Amino acid sequence: MADMRLIVAGAGGRMGRALARVISETPGAIQTGALEAPGSELLGKDAGVLAGLPENGVKLSADLWALSANADGILDFTVPGATIANVAIAAERGLVHVIGTTGLSASDDAVIKSVTGRAIVVKSGNMSLGVNLLAALVKRVAHSLDEAFDIEVLEMHHKSKIDVPSGTAFMLGETAAAGRKNALDVHSARVRDGHTGARRAGDIGFASLRGGTAAGDHSVIFAGPSERITLSHHAEDRTIFAHGALKAALWAHGKKPGLYTMADVLGLTDF
Repeated sequence: MADMRLIVAGAGGRMGRALARVISETPGAIQTGALEAPGSELLGKDAGVLAGLPENGVKLSADLWALSANADGILDFTVPGATIANVAIAAERGLVHVIGTTGLSASDDAVIKSVTGRAIVVKSGNMSLGVNLLAALVKRVAHSLDEAFDIEVLEMHHKSKIDVPSGTAFMLGETAAAGRKNALDVHSARVRDGHTGARRAGDIGFASLRGGTAAGDHSVIFAGPSERITLSHHAEDRTIFAHGALKAALWAHGKKPGLYTMADVLGLTDF
């Protein structure tokens, strides 16, 4: 099979540059497009050079329609507005759309879901292989322990991250709720301040820390009578997310239209 031709959205950002490096190292994949926001001072720059690589001839552009004429997929770690703008074009062109963007709203998710009858979308709050295994473990533990064990999700990210809690924290909360056959939106405690009263039984709590250059730390704590179980994952470099996204794209190439997750990619849906 020919190399999978990939566009990197947000090519001038930290994740975009990491994706360019990982693609350059991966057999079976080639970067043929680099998308950046209109008006960016990086438009026209070489994607390889920006990533610290030799020049690769892929210039940053704001025109996804033109870029997608000769591509098989798009790796999208941008912001919600940009991702939603990319969804329709990716679907129209028949691209595999790997979405690692966080902070998406319920209406954004509805837009993404609306195209999956004809488009291949892999979407996850975290593309790390280790985090997705963690999520499967969280679901299993939540299923095994009753509400005598309170569930708390703790996350820390670098000081520049703009969404709170992280998409990964939500993903872990959702898998914990699914393990107990609950809906996260009715069993979620996200803000605690002042005189809150006692913790409500069955809630899944969230706490977020921001500072320094932390790439991403996530822990799920099961706190029961006289004992605690903590499941954790610590990201040391965002390259792990790039490797996961590329694995997802290569896995999805040639799949039937639909909405997939990293659990599908890793064969964890029945775990």
